[in-house]
Amino acid sequence: MGILGAGIACAGVLAAAGVAETAYFYGRTMKRKKADVQRTVKMAGTDWSQYSEILAERKEYMMAQPHEDVYQTSFDGLKLHAAYFPAINENSGKKRVAICFHGYTSQGLKDFIGLTDYYFRNGYAMLHPDARSHGESEGTYIGFGCLDRKDALGWINWVIKKCGEDVEILLHGISMGGATVLMASGLELPPQVKGIISDCGFTSPKEVFTHVLKSMYHLPPFPIIPGANIINKKFAGYGMDECNAKREVAKAKVPILFIHGSKDTFVPTHMCHEIYDCCASPKKKLIVEGAAHAESYFKDMKSYEKAMDEFIEKL
Repeated sequence: MGILGAGIACAGVLAAAGVAETAYFYGRTMKRKKADVQRTVKMAGTDWSQYSEILAERKEYMMAQPHEDVYQTSFDGLKLHAAYFPAINENSGKKRVAICFHGYTSQGLKDFIGLTDYYFRNGYAMLHPDARSHGESEGTYIGFGCLDRKDALGWINWVIKKCGEDVEILLHGISMGGATVLMASGLELPPQVKGIISDCGFTSPKEVFTHVLKSMYHLPPFPIIPGANIINKKFAGYGMDECNAKREVAKAKVPILFIHGSKDTFVPTHMCHEIYDCCASPKKKLIVEGAAHAESYFKDMKSYEKAMDEFIEKL
């Protein structure tokens, strides 16, 4: 075999390897059956065992409160599920609802176990949706905020229909849920949406996957990210940088509270700073020192709740 033939053969091997890597990464990351919650928790690096006692206590209290399963149909025909908790301490004379969006590979009644205590105490009803391809919601391909923001608009309208035109809505998201609410900020939101809280939200699937590939898999983003982008456009219907939180908050009109842990290695803290700098609406930022991914509330409840109090009071 000559030099040219050897070069062609080598290129073919490399191309085949790139296709295999892309398919492997895409299947493990973007599809419901392969994306694994234990793998996600391990990669995120947060030690949740230290909070097991308070999580158990608050989960028991949360699930003992009246609640119901509710459903809606997404813009593309999926049956989506959520759990609705009526307010139990309506001492403000207002109808207030927090719509709580969970993170990647989680589900509606998991990521806000701790924070439900705050909302119960402050007279909020809560809606906890399962994101598409999570929990009891239908779907094969994960939306990573890009599609979930449209589902969020559906849930907002559901709350308005359920509670009336005078309801005040707060959107609160953690991780992928944080990205969801930030991406939703660029939409034409109903006036009932008064504020948005994003906890450790990322900029876009493309940027967070590029970070994960480099820092955790020790792989270059090319050709995996471009290949996954092509596959995702074909099967999931969106590009991996088609919706970027930095671009969406530049159109935002609703006030936004940004929260992030200083030790977050899964969604790096610099993403929070970048999105914050692009935000056009009234904004506030809390960086919780020493907090890993999605750990900020448990790491410093006092500062987290104080930031929420001050943010909500100004709304």
